[in-house]
Parts: sequence; structure tokens; C-alpha cells
Amino acid sequence: VPDTQAAMMFDTKIVVVLRDDLADWQKLNVTAFTVSGIAGTVPGVVGEDYVDGSGNHHLPMFVQPVLIYSAESAKLRTVYERTLRRGVRCAIFTEELFTTGNDIDNRAAVLPVPSEQLNLVGLALRAERKIVDKIVDGVPLHR
Repeated sequence: VPDTQAAMMFDTKIVVVLRDDLADWQKLNVTAFTVSGIAGTVPGVVGEDYVDGSGNHHLPMFVQPVLIYSAESAKLRTVYERTLRRGVRCAIFTEELFTTGNDIDNRAAVLPVPSEQLNLVGLALRAERKIVDKIVDGVPLHR
């Protein structure tokens, strides 16, 4: 039996920060889209297939927990600016992306908007634990 306490200690954290006034479906949508940026770009962040007792293979998932935070718009902006200052890449989701239907249109909606004018509704990032703690300092976990 593996030592689950040791298994829970990671050098990094994965977090999602959502704007606190979103509808439930929007929170779920933003979370799913933004964490896909982490899953698709960070080697080793996704584990192996899950295999059930019948031998069926299921898709792998993240190897570590994902923490979800909730912030009002100004605090979400602060979190975003902290990522930029620390050189941490994040996946972003803007209000406009709720009206688009595909990746090409999503990227086209973001491209002309300067970073300081992005109407952020959520973001996801993965970085060293201490850096993430500084980035989300003062932001409560989602309830």
C-alpha cells in the first residue's frame, strides 16, 4: 500500500480561479476549458489509464489535485497580473468566449484585446507550490 501522505505532497499546485458571479454552468465550462491547457502542455501532469476490474481502460487524469478558488472581478485581475509578473503561463477564459463556439473563434476573440483590458472570468495555472501560494494569496477556495 503506497504512503498516501507522501503521494499527496507535490512540488507544484494546479489551481483554477473563477469569477464569483458566474452561473454554475459557466463555472464548470471555464474550469474544463482552462485545465485542458495544463493537461495538454505539461509533460507528466496526466497519469496512466484507469483500468477497472473488468479490464476496461478509461482515460487518464491529472496526477495531483486541482484546487478551485473564487474571486470577485478585481481580485481575479490581481491574480492574473501576479501570474504575468512571475512569468507563469496561465490558461485564460474571457467573457466573450461564452458567445463563441470553437477554438478558432475563441482565439480570435482574445487576440485584439490588450492584456490589461481582458474581461477575465477565469484562469488556470500550474507552477511551483510557493509561487502559486503567492499568486492566489488572499483568494478563498470556492464553496
